[in-house]
Amino acid sequence: MSQLEIKDLHVSIEDKEILKGLTLTIKQGEVHAIMGPNGTGKSTLAYTLMGHPNYTVTGGEVLLDGENVLDMEPDERSRAGIFLAFQYPVAIPGVTVANFLRSAINSRRRAGNPEDKGMPIPEFRKILKEKMDALKMDHAFAGRYLNDGFSGGEKKRAEILQMATLKPRFAILDETDSGLDIDALRIVSEGVNALSGPELGVLVITHYQRLLNYIKPQFVHVMMGGRIVESGGPDLALHLEEQGYDWLREKEMTSE
Repeated sequence: MSQLEIKDLHVSIEDKEILKGLTLTIKQGEVHAIMGPNGTGKSTLAYTLMGHPNYTVTGGEVLLDGENVLDMEPDERSRAGIFLAFQYPVAIPGVTVANFLRSAINSRRRAGNPEDKGMPIPEFRKILKEKMDALKMDHAFAGRYLNDGFSGGEKKRAEILQMATLKPRFAILDETDSGLDIDALRIVSEGVNALSGPELGVLVITHYQRLLNYIKPQFVHVMMGGRIVESGGPDLALHLEEQGYDWLREKEMTSE
């Protein structure tokens, strides 16, 4: 069983420290949720894990089965099995969903074997149809340009289809519920739940309890001031929904 270990992680952007000693371990088969007020570093964590160049790691480690993720380029992290579903996916006019996914798969194959000719088109089509059927998606979706003219819900479903096709070991969902109405939220959550299992570890980053009504985490963590200040089970998210974050702020002030 693989595990992703974040140890005492410190991260700055433009010389301002955002993450201030964050520690978290996620194992395959586990679903973790991180909640917290705006500006506490939740998205910074997501982008740092995938190697965004604007974020500078000033201390700590990120280990994937003992291998230092921070030494890898973003594409190497992806090939190692880390996937990020963006809060605001970018449109790529002229590139269909199917072509994008086939290029991603072939890139991974060639990284392991430079002589690889790529996945044959009939095999790829079969796999793509199977994944779309499992996610209850119309096959016509594959012929549309990636995120071009997509609704918020369609963009997020395209991200889940990428996740299904690339089969990562760890998926980071950065505020996947952002901009979704309740129907789109339910559909996207059903897609995540369909992919969950012993071979996938999930980190859900969200502001709101409502997403966790559909994607059920075993572990809930609260970020404040660039680090995790409280951890618990699903009941912690319900408590936050009812009480907000003031009780945690008071607790932190008392402990200082």
